[in-house]
Amino acid sequence: LAVGWGSQAIADWATSPGSCELVQSTAHCTGRWLSSVPGNLRGDTEELLLDDNAIQVVGNSSLLLYHQLRRLSLPKNRLELIEPGAFLSSQGLHMLSLADNLIFTNYSLTAAALSALPALRTLDLAGNRLTEDMVLVLVGNLSSLESLSIARNIIMRLDSSFFTNLTQLLELNLENNYIFEIDQAFKGLQRLQRLNIAYNYLPCVVEFDLTQLRVLNVSSNVIEWFLALESDDLFELEVLDLSHNHLLFFPVLPRQSKLRSLLLKDNKMSFYQRLPNGTSLADVTVQFLLIDGNSTTVTTVSLWDEICHSNLSSLHLLDMSQNQVWYLPEGFLAQMPSLTHLKLNQNCLEMFLLSEGDPFAMLMELDLSQNQLSELRAEVGARDILPNLQLFNLSTNRLRALPPEVFTYARKITTVDLSHNRVDLCPQIAVAGKMESAPCVDIRGVKTLTHLFLAGCGLQGLGGHPFQHTSLMHLDLSDNYQALSGDLGWLQDLTLTLQVLSLRNTSLSTTAVDFSVFNSLVRLDLSGNSLTVFPASLSVLKLHSLDLRDNCLPALPLDVAHTPLGKSLREVYLSQNPYNCCTLGWWDSLQWVEGLHVPDRQEVTCSYASRTLSPRALPEPVLQSCRWQTADLALLYLVLALPTCLTLLVAFAVIFLMFKQKLLKMVKSRCGVSSPY
Repeated sequence: LAVGWGSQAIADWATSPGSCELVQSTAHCTGRWLSSVPGNLRGDTEELLLDDNAIQVVGNSSLLLYHQLRRLSLPKNRLELIEPGAFLSSQGLHMLSLADNLIFTNYSLTAAALSALPALRTLDLAGNRLTEDMVLVLVGNLSSLESLSIARNIIMRLDSSFFTNLTQLLELNLENNYIFEIDQAFKGLQRLQRLNIAYNYLPCVVEFDLTQLRVLNVSSNVIEWFLALESDDLFELEVLDLSHNHLLFFPVLPRQSKLRSLLLKDNKMSFYQRLPNGTSLADVTVQFLLIDGNSTTVTTVSLWDEICHSNLSSLHLLDMSQNQVWYLPEGFLAQMPSLTHLKLNQNCLEMFLLSEGDPFAMLMELDLSQNQLSELRAEVGARDILPNLQLFNLSTNRLRALPPEVFTYARKITTVDLSHNRVDLCPQIAVAGKMESAPCVDIRGVKTLTHLFLAGCGLQGLGGHPFQHTSLMHLDLSDNYQALSGDLGWLQDLTLTLQVLSLRNTSLSTTAVDFSVFNSLVRLDLSGNSLTVFPASLSVLKLHSLDLRDNCLPALPLDVAHTPLGKSLREVYLSQNPYNCCTLGWWDSLQWVEGLHVPDRQEVTCSYASRTLSPRALPEPVLQSCRWQTADLALLYLVLALPTCLTLLVAFAVIFLMFKQKLLKMVKSRCGVSSPY
C-alpha cells in the first residue's frame, strides 16, 4: 500500500462498492471471488489487480470505463476468453499478466484482443497449456513486447519463425516446458538480454552466438555439451547457469566475454588429459556434424585440451560442485585473477595446491568440502597465501594437518570448517623452543577468526591453550566423543567472546562442567549426551537458545522459569528425555514464560509405570496417582490418623454416657463424701 502524509493520503484510500480496495490509482481486487471485472471503479484507475478470482471471460465492455489503465493482472482465474474488442478503450496498457488460466481454450480470439495493444511491453502467459503453435498465434504480432513469459506450458520445439516480429524483446522466460530442440529461434532478437530455458529437455548447446545476451539460464536440462561459436566477437554474457545437467566436459566458452558468474553445479564433468591409469587423451579430438537441410557443417573440437582459450579475467564466481573432478589442470585457475568465490565441494579431489598471488589473491570463499583430500599443499616459499579469504570449508575430507602458518597470512579469515577430518589442534609449546611433533592445526593468534567448526574430528582431552589470542564467537565441537574427558581449562581463552557452543554427542554426563564462566553465551547445544541432572551452572546464563534433546533428564529445576536463564530463553528443545510424569511442575511453569518457543513441543513425552505419555494431556487417573505419590507425608499421616482418633473419641464418649451413674456412685463411695440434694 502507498504511504502518504496528511489528509490527502487518507482521501486516496477507500473501499469501492465492488469490494475492491483503492489505493491512489491502484485497485486491489485479489481473492474476492469475482466472476467478472468490476465495472464500478474509478475511471482514472491505472492498475487493476484481479489475481485469484473466478473470472472466465473479459468481454468487450469489461474495461470500457478504464481509459487510463496501464497494468492489468489476472493470474489464477478461470480465464478462457478475452473478446477481440476488450482492450479498445485501454490502448495504453503496457503490462498484462494472464498466468495460470485456460487461455488455450479460445487462444485465437484472445490473440485478436492482444493485437489491439500497441504499447504492451510485458506479457505473462505462463501455465496456460499452450503449444508452440498457439504461442505463435498469440504473440506473433506483438512487436512492442520487451518481456515475455511462456513458462510452464507444453512447448516442445522452437524454430526461426517463432519470435520473428519480437524485435524489442529484452527478457524471455521459457522454463518448465518440454523443449528438446531450438533451431535459430533467437536469431532476430538483437536486443535480448535475459534468457531462461531452465527445466526443459535440451541435449546440447552448440554454436552459441547470442553476443548481446547478458544472462543465460539453461539449468536442469540434459545438456552434455556446451560449445560457443568460435569467434573473437565480444560477448556481453555476464551470468551462465549450466547447473543440474549432464555436462561431461568443461564448457567451451566465448573467447571474449564479460562473464562474472559461471554455475556448473551437479554435472558429470571432469578433466581427461591425465587419467588415473596414466593414459593421456591430449591428442584426441571430437567432430560435431551439424546438418541443416542440405548443408553439413563439421566442427572439430579438442575436448581434452586443458588450455582454456576463453578470457575469464572478469570471472568472480565459479561453482563446479557436485561433479567428478579429481584434479585441476595446471594454470586452470590462473586465468581467473578476479575470482572471489570458488566452490569445488563434492568432487573427487585428492590434493589441492595453494599458491601465492593469482588466482587466490582476490579469493574470499573457498569450498573444498566433501572431497578425498589427504593433502593441502602450499607453494614453497609463499608468504602471501589467501590474503582476502574469509570462508574456508575443508569439511569431510581425509586431512590430518594443514600447511604450517596457513592462517598466518590469511589476514581476513573469519570462518573455518574442519569438521569430519582426523585433525588435532596444536597445544602450547610443550618444551621451550620445541613444538610437538604430532601433526596438528594451529589457529592460535588468528585474531580475525570468529567461527570454527570441528565436528567429528576425533578430538581427545585437549590441553594447553589451543584458542589463545583468538576471538571465537562460534565453536562446534559436536561428535567428538572424548573431547570433554579431561579438564576443560583449554576453553578458558574463550570465556569472554564465545556466543555459540555446540557440545552435541560429546559423551557429557557430569554436571561438574562450569558453564557460568561463559558470560557471552547465547546459544548452547547439549543434545545427544548422558546428562541425568540439569547443570546448575546454566541457571545464571542469559541464553537465547538451549538444546537438551536426547539426554537422560527426569526433570528440570522447578524454579527454572524464574532464573536468569528462564527469563532470557527464547527457544528450548526438550524432547527425547525420560521425564517423570509426576514431577512436571517445571513444564507447567515454562508454559507461562512469555516469548518462549518449544519447537519440539509435540515430541516431548514423560514416563509413568512403563507407559509413555504426553505431558500436555495426562489422563485423570495418572494425575490422581501422582498427587498421592507427591503428597506431603506428614499431611498424609495426619489424614490417615484423624479418623482413628475420632473413632476412639466417640467410643470413649459413648462408654462414658452409658456408665455415667455407676461411675459417679463408685467415685462417691470411694471418696466417702456426702453430696447435698
